[in-house]
Amino acid sequence: MGGVRKRIGTWGLATYFIIFLLFIYGPMIIMAVLSFQGRYGGITFPFRGPFQGSWWQSLVDANVPGSKADEISRSAVQSLKLSAAAGAVTSIMAFGLSMAFRRRFRGDGIAFYLIMLALMTPGFLVALGTQLFWKSISWPTAIWPTALGTNTIWGIPFGFLVMLAVWNRYDDHIEEASRDLGANQLTTFREVTLPLVWTGIFGCFLFGFTLTWNDYDRTALLLNGSEAVTLPIQIFAQTQFSAIRPDLYALGSATTGLSLLVILAALAIAMIRMKLAAKSGGPEKAAIRAEETGEVAGFKVGDAPTAAASGD
Repeated sequence: MGGVRKRIGTWGLATYFIIFLLFIYGPMIIMAVLSFQGRYGGITFPFRGPFQGSWWQSLVDANVPGSKADEISRSAVQSLKLSAAAGAVTSIMAFGLSMAFRRRFRGDGIAFYLIMLALMTPGFLVALGTQLFWKSISWPTAIWPTALGTNTIWGIPFGFLVMLAVWNRYDDHIEEASRDLGANQLTTFREVTLPLVWTGIFGCFLFGFTLTWNDYDRTALLLNGSEAVTLPIQIFAQTQFSAIRPDLYALGSATTGLSLLVILAALAIAMIRMKLAAKSGGPEKAAIRAEETGEVAGFKVGDAPTAAASGD
């Protein structure tokens, strides 16, 4: 009887999980399918053939009637630049903040919730507060001076939580062994710490990149009207000021596909790095070998004072 209940529970949870996935990804799949309709295709079913990519072509070819390829290309470049910059700043800030929380300090609880404040605040209110702040000091809002900062503030808590998870399973004894064998703090950080936590830093970058790439509300209030907009704002403009056509579905599918491609590329890089590290033994085994042989970062224990004095 217990086995039957277990199987029923397993199948029930599996069914619920499949329904949940269809609910989340079903609309995106439908949009992708409808974007391959023929010339007279609409925005709803039934599918009007023939199956072709003319709506996708209109995204890159300005000669196609009704194409907005020029606006889309400018928006795509602007989004890529802004997302990459936000990802880089987010990863650096989240890594630095998480390093401070490796040890307890007075007021760390208050500091933690201050960092998490942006995560608990709706994105629209973050943008509104940022806009009011810059207006109060008579500073004009724009993509780079203000929207970049707002998206970075939104992404830092996500990256910070990623790095806290990394540090929770990090073994501090490896760094201690490196310093005991003569390496200074800079060498230990470069040769031991970074190789062990780089995947977490890259995860912070992905959070900053994808959150900014798909953002609308935290950027819409901070535009000055004279610069290229981001892709989400361009998509919104197409829904408000022109007829909705299947090319909008193609654009939405392309932006979603790029996000998935970045994540898959990150996973592939991480897997390749893990395999290479496994073949070479990884930083942990390197530290163990160094402790056994009395050598670290190219210096032997007897040479430790010379290594430390050299500053590397």
